[in-house]
Amino acid sequence: MDAASLSGGFADTAREAARAFRASLDAMARPGTLHTVTGALPPAPLSPAAGALILTLADTTTGVHLAPSHDVAALRDWITFHTGAPLVGPEAAVFAVGTWASLQPLDRFPIGRADYPDRSATLIVEMPALAASGVRLTGPGIKETAQLSLPETEAFLQNAQRFPLGLDFFFTAGDQLAALPRTTKVEPN
Repeated sequence: MDAASLSGGFADTAREAARAFRASLDAMARPGTLHTVTGALPPAPLSPAAGALILTLADTTTGVHLAPSHDVAALRDWITFHTGAPLVGPEAAVFAVGTWASLQPLDRFPIGRADYPDRSATLIVEMPALAASGVRLTGPGIKETAQLSLPETEAFLQNAQRFPLGLDFFFTAGDQLAALPRTTKVEPN
């Protein structure tokens, strides 16, 4: 483990983790809304927003899967040092992080079970940019409709049809994040 892996965590852990946690809750509660999170400075290629999510949500009981786009030694060491989270394969992931292409195929990740639908993975999808435009979103937490720039539509249509099973998603770009829970309906514009 090199010295760079020891830095880049929250400087004021209690406050910054609380802010990041609140942003993640707000994003899941109001799909399609964009939120800014700061404080984490993870090694490349992890964005600051994705780093803040990992620092806030991962711990020694939550397996993290790094997709090939993000599976680099510096990032493995950073996650292990700052969270203690075990690095796992996709089938054991509680959280997975990577680009959309590198997270494929999605059927490798747990979608929960009928008796425990919450035992599913949450994917943190690193995007080049996020915008409140694109596909139309409806469902819980959305007053009428919302829009979000998604990497595709079909995978999210199929995911919503599995409810109460399915995957939940965070999308990150720089210090921005948005979320798409499995309860959200996605419709092309």
